[in-house]
Amino acid sequence: MNNPKRPMGLIELEEAKRALDAPLFAGLSGDADVSFEFFPPKSEKMEKTLWDSVLTLQPLSPRFVSVTYGAGGTTRERTHATVARIAQETDIPAAAHLTCVGASKAEIADVARSYWDAGVRHIVALRGDPPTEGQAFEPHPQGYASAADLVKGLSDIAPFEISVAAYPETHPDADCPQSDLDNLKRKLDAGATRAITQFFFTAEAFFRFRDAAAAAGIDAELVPGILPVSNVAQTRKFAGMCGAEIPAWMNDLFEGLDDHPSARQLIAATVAAELCRKLYAGGVRQFHFYTLNRAELSYAICHLLGKRPGGTQQEKAA
Repeated sequence: MNNPKRPMGLIELEEAKRALDAPLFAGLSGDADVSFEFFPPKSEKMEKTLWDSVLTLQPLSPRFVSVTYGAGGTTRERTHATVARIAQETDIPAAAHLTCVGASKAEIADVARSYWDAGVRHIVALRGDPPTEGQAFEPHPQGYASAADLVKGLSDIAPFEISVAAYPETHPDADCPQSDLDNLKRKLDAGATRAITQFFFTAEAFFRFRDAAAAAGIDAELVPGILPVSNVAQTRKFAGMCGAEIPAWMNDLFEGLDDHPSARQLIAATVAAELCRKLYAGGVRQFHFYTLNRAELSYAICHLLGKRPGGTQQEKAA
């Protein structure tokens, strides 16, 4: 992983100059690694949409795809079915979300073992949100009290690859940014492989967080989570729940487009792609896309970053 504390090297200086002098996405090699997140479908129609999205994104050779888990385990069976199908019917490594909410350690162990038996080797371990919005998190009496405890418990069950969450703009329940970083370090020290960030909308938010994490002794891979905004009202709700700031300029861009879905799509792709390009110029080579089960925006952004079916631009030119 790049060390954000070191002075900017020649490669980054050349990349920064090219980003300013050349067309924004000209000549990118496609050397970024990508992953995608889905949520389990609630109906046959939604399942078809999800599966179409998985098959659309599969040729981009994602590192993994993950499937979310509802508060209190409300989507546990659907999550398991979706992850198992991806693992069985595609060559994409599948990751399942697991949370501490509403389950004992024994119940979580049963779920984790069933994933292992289904061929799933990657877990996204989260504390989880309370089933009722606005409530404080309450651990299950026989459950895990924190994501760090969950990571340790999963590591004892099987040699899973484990990803955890990180918050560039600080988790809403944290009393300060430093305590949030301390909690992230506990999760990584407990055995997590990497941290995937909550979404954010300015490159500066990620770079400040990356610097602060390095200063706190965190040297694990930090993967920026990217949310292409297809539904502005929904995004505002998500942002309020996770502490992400929507810049005023972004609100202005989407104003007046409620009845113009195609225009919203174009602007969403432009905003998210520009964010990814700035992150790329700063040395980021891993991106995690929150797809909301729609492939088009994420596919377009990956294409702009140089990702092509069957390999990188450089590999295809060789």
